[in-house]
Amino acid sequence: MEKRCLECNEVLHGRSDKKFCSDACRNTYNNKLKSVAGSQYVRRVNGILKRNRNIMAELNPEGKVRLHKSRLIKKGFDFGFVTNLYTTKAGTVYYFCYDQGYLPLDNDFYMLVSRRED
Repeated sequence: MEKRCLECNEVLHGRSDKKFCSDACRNTYNNKLKSVAGSQYVRRVNGILKRNRNIMAELNPEGKVRLHKSRLIKKGFDFGFVTNLYTTKAGTVYYFCYDQGYLPLDNDFYMLVSRRED
């Protein structure tokens, strides 16, 4: 019984445990496997997270700034997506998108902060 390439179905020659006829077929096969399950959703969420991070970085070039919520919303910021939370010893919760974060203050104001390790 002859074995065939999992990608292009060509007859395989050589090692008995060989699965692909070439590196190109192996890469194509594995890329197809990785691209299937939920990738559109992941790409969309990553896009939102990156946009949130870029908005905060643009509005906070010095590393710390206080501004009104409307400035974030006007730029397209989505408060429903964050990468992590940071809780201080005092119980204050900061919301982060990668290295850029915000702290909700009173009257719809926010403190933007940065955790850059340049």
